[in-house]
Parts: sequence; structure tokens; C-alpha cells
Amino acid sequence: MAITVNLDVMMAKRKMSLNELSSKVDITLSNLSILKTGKAKAIRFSTLEAICQALDCQPGDILEYVRNHA
Repeated sequence: MAITVNLDVMMAKRKMSLNELSSKVDITLSNLSILKTGKAKAIRFSTLEAICQALDCQPGDILEYVRNHA
């Protein structure tokens, strides 16, 4: 996938656990885990906004475009 999710990196920088982020953003642990592992196919802007607010970061801190080399 060309989009890499760096949620685990931002959580580590903020010293925030998956449980803590889940409660702050009001997302189930399983859905947050799917996003964190990069298995999510989509994310709502409202969810992205809530995560950015909880982690005090920008969307680009969480999502990164990585060019595939063929």
C-alpha cells in the first residue's frame, strides 16, 4: 500500500497507550488496532480529526505517502 500509517510512532512520541487513545477518541480498540497496523482501507475525516486532536499532531504526522518502486 502506498499510504503508510505512523500512528504507533505518534503514540510513542506522546507516550499514549492504545487504551488511552481509544477512550479519548471514542473508537473501539479493535478499530484503532486495525488502523494502527495499516490494515484499514479508509478513515473518516472526523476520526482523523479526533486522533490529531488527542495526539496534538497533524494528519501528515500519522499518514505518509510512500512511492512504490516498480
